[in-house]
Amino acid sequence: MNVVKDVFQKFLAEKGLRFTKEREAVLDEVLSRKGHFDLEEIYFSMRDKGAKVSRASIYRTIPLLVESGILEEAERVDKQARYELTYGSTHHDHMVCTECGRVIEFRSPSIERLQDGLCRARGFKGTSHTLEIRGVCRECRSKRKRAGSKG
Repeated sequence: MNVVKDVFQKFLAEKGLRFTKEREAVLDEVLSRKGHFDLEEIYFSMRDKGAKVSRASIYRTIPLLVESGILEEAERVDKQARYELTYGSTHHDHMVCTECGRVIEFRSPSIERLQDGLCRARGFKGTSHTLEIRGVCRECRSKRKRAGSKG
């Protein structure tokens, strides 16, 4: 994913920041990820691999990756942000199970059209959005029903 590195390097240069070995290592770790992750997962994974990157470097680099458009904050669980790689992918939203933490990604052209129409009607130029629906997934509801029928 050299394109992503180029995007990040250009972004940093425009902000007058350097593309350090630590920032590159964090970016490489993020690019190796599938799905959602939090900052501590990145830190422990990198530490387990022997990377010489401080927790502070990770906590400073991730917001830069978000600002550059490479990552997005996917959801918040117990006040803790979780992120996902979004550069080069199509936009999607999330349903989050409040019992097991499962995240279901979905795309809805009708929701996108509705949002675009709302923005147009108010003379607003939207640049991004996050839709997160919280509730209980099918599996957790099934477990509830089974637990309620016993005894």
